[in-house]
Amino acid sequence: MKKTGAAADPARGAVSAAPAGAAPGSGASSAPTRGQVARLILELGPSTAATLGGRLGLTPAAIRRHLDNLLAEGLIETRTARTYGNRGRGRPAKVFVITDAGRSAFEHAYDDLASSALRFLAETAGPEAIAEFARRQVSDLERRYAPAVARGELASRVQALAEALSADGYAASAGPAPAIGHGGSGEQLCQHHCPVAHVAAEFPQLCEAETEAFGRLLGTPVQRLATIAHGDGICTTHVTSVGKAAKAETVAVPVTTENTPESGGLLT
Repeated sequence: MKKTGAAADPARGAVSAAPAGAAPGSGASSAPTRGQVARLILELGPSTAATLGGRLGLTPAAIRRHLDNLLAEGLIETRTARTYGNRGRGRPAKVFVITDAGRSAFEHAYDDLASSALRFLAETAGPEAIAEFARRQVSDLERRYAPAVARGELASRVQALAEALSADGYAASAGPAPAIGHGGSGEQLCQHHCPVAHVAAEFPQLCEAETEAFGRLLGTPVQRLATIAHGDGICTTHVTSVGKAAKAETVAVPVTTENTPESGGLLT
């Protein structure tokens, strides 16, 4: 679902509510570095103070001061880092994640209008009309992304998809994924921002259409593990590596709350 407005790029749906060096919230003009910290958390997802300080060239005391201010304003929050496999001794790492309030500072506030329009559509034409709308919207995404994602090994195609999503404002990244249960390994696609998270939380058809599009584009089963729309810090999609056949075959796995631990996803 594309957003429009004077500050938005209608072709990209990019996040631009605050410039790269400006802080979100009422203190935007007086705390540019704090804004850089918030934006970096938005782009990287859950991050430690050491990671943030290292990326921005700040001392531990300086990064802690900015993080404390963002915490006090409710723009970020702390969580315990997820670990895979055996964790060493010592306390688990603490990571900082963007909150809904922090994310809203970077996006345009057209959610209410979009939600009202979709509610009207559902009331007058039924829920299937929402699903058809979502499929039609995602068809443009597929058409634009297909050339970039068409060639190469699975890892390079997932990376190409992440780059295409980033160009559309999702701040996406890709890399090897940990194995899920007894299944094989694969790739992991993360979307650190969603311009319409609140709309997608109310209308999961948007999430399902986007996930199915990822499966078709990559030609392999995909599964949503976590989403911004349902309260997670990142939309995380596991992309299954099905041997060499993952290069060409078109397979899509629709996501529902019944077959994923945390369902959702976003479409612009």
